[in-house]
Order: sequence, then structure tokens, then C-alpha cells
Amino acid sequence: MDTDTTGAPPIRVVLADDEAMIRAGVRAILASDPGIEVVAEAGDGHAAVELVRAHRPRVALLDIRMPRLDGLAAAAEIRRIVPDTATIMLTTFGEDDHVARALGHGASGFLLKAGDPRELIAGVHAVADGGAYLSPRVARRVIELGADRLARRPAARERAAGLTEREREVLALVGAGLSNAEIARRLHLVEGTVKSYLTSIFTRLDVRNRVQAAILAYEAGLVDG
Repeated sequence: MDTDTTGAPPIRVVLADDEAMIRAGVRAILASDPGIEVVAEAGDGHAAVELVRAHRPRVALLDIRMPRLDGLAAAAEIRRIVPDTATIMLTTFGEDDHVARALGHGASGFLLKAGDPRELIAGVHAVADGGAYLSPRVARRVIELGADRLARRPAARERAAGLTEREREVLALVGAGLSNAEIARRLHLVEGTVKSYLTSIFTRLDVRNRVQAAILAYEAGLVDG
């Protein structure tokens, strides 16, 4: 099996999209990184769930719109049966309702099909390492969903104000898409301490996962973009 330059085994990925050309393009992008291995492909959500069950990958990359079982339902089922597999949703710009729904289903990332290929590789690495990743365009759009951004900012800032200075630093880095290990290196902490900070942050902010925390970081103005 190939390994990346660090000697670590590659990140195993199951890719699901009902368009064969899209799958081929995504697979080619991921294949350019020796640290990523696509172990199986599916053309619908039901097949994606079965392949994740069989292969136990670190990441499932799912198109939102698929036959038999859409990406949102597939992500929820994967979370139930293989909770160690992180899910990234592939979307097209403008699918606001789908993105909003996915926030509540524990998805770890959102990427645009027409986005920068580097975002695809960065997103897979981020969620495989326990982080969250939102394409910058998706992040900005999600922030604006359902309400005026300026109206939301004071409330988000008020919530973030209840955090300690260090917790705010950690939250800003979560918003920037960094993993626990990357946050630890950036702030000169051990990874276990970062995890403790995140537990406290999630509780104080009343958020369910890293993606929701990242969005609040954007709304509060803690992240550039």
C-alpha cells in the first residue's frame, strides 16, 4: 500500500456521486495526493452506505443529490452504523436548504463541486484528522442562511464573549478549518489540552459539532473571509 511522505498510511476514502464524470474528476484530484486512497465508489446513497460498512474508510465523500438515498440520508446512516467515518458533502452553489439541513446531521465538511481542487484535498485531510472543513464560499453562504448576517453578528459575538481568551483562540482556529493537531502546534499545546478546550467550547456555545462551532466563529468575526 502506498504511503505519504510522513510514512503514515493513506487516508481511505469512499466516493459517492451519481455522475460518473464527476466521480472520475474527483478521483483524479484525490489521486494526485499520495496521502489519500479512494478505496471504493458508488453511484447512489444506498450503495455508498454499504461500501462504507464494508470498507470502514476514514472519510466518505458524498454528493448531496443522489438516487435511492440522497447524500444527507446516507450521511445520517453512516454516522449511525460507522461513527468513526467522517462525512464530507459535495454541493453546488445555491443548494442552501440542503446545506442547512446537513448542519444538523453531523457532517464534517462542505465542498463545492466547482471549487478549487486544493480545497478538496485540504478538506479530506482536515476531517480525517478530526477537524472540520468548509469551502470558504460555502461558509460565507451558510452564515447568511435564513437571516441577515449583520443581524446575527451581535448575538454570535455575545456568545463568543463568554469564552476565555484561549477558548476564543481555539474557536477561531476551528473556524479556519484546523485539526486538533494543527491547533496544538499553532498554540504550543498538547493535543489532549485542545480536546479539553473544545469540549468546554461546545458546551458553552451549545453547539453539536465542529462545523456549527466554525460557523459561529465566522458569524462572530473571529475568522477572516
